[in-house]
Amino acid sequence: MSVEPLNPEPDRLEPHRAGPFTFADLDAAPDDGTRRELIDGVLLVTPAPALIHQRAALRIAAALDSVCPAEFEVVIAPYDYRPTAERSLQPDVLVLGSDETNPAHAEKPLLLAVEVLSPRTHLVARLKRSAYEQAGVHSYWIVEPDEETLTVLELVDGLYVERDVVVGEKVFEATLPFPVQIVPAELTRSRRT
Repeated sequence: MSVEPLNPEPDRLEPHRAGPFTFADLDAAPDDGTRRELIDGVLLVTPAPALIHQRAALRIAAALDSVCPAEFEVVIAPYDYRPTAERSLQPDVLVLGSDETNPAHAEKPLLLAVEVLSPRTHLVARLKRSAYEQAGVHSYWIVEPDEETLTVLELVDGLYVERDVVVGEKVFEATLPFPVQIVPAELTRSRRT
């Protein structure tokens, strides 16, 4: 994770600058595949993820999407969740509620945010946990692909409570945002072997 200045004119280099950064900075950034998120004026920049990360995010999204009720929607990153005027987050997988009507980015509390960790994103996940909790995101799943671990947090009286930590071949029987089964070991296993 690094804090990096955004260049509103992609063909011109801008000297490094300190924040605070805004939505205007995010919206002016080049569409180059770099994940840029904003928490209270601080720009979080993460490089493209590794194959194991992408595999886990895709499989969670597919599992959720296959049983998603018609009134909800499963979306994958990059897609902005802007719960406040100072925050723009991009969970790896998110579930939108029926009250979400903005086609450009999500604004209403998410039913689910899923973050797939890498060695470079552990600090970001801690920052995002607090941001999701404050925004009223109903459920937050943290996947650690190298450990084949799924940590499930659910909002209770405005604070996250750890509902379960599922490892390896153990089946997680989700009830939020809707019933689905997730097996951490299956999220990362290569189909080539």
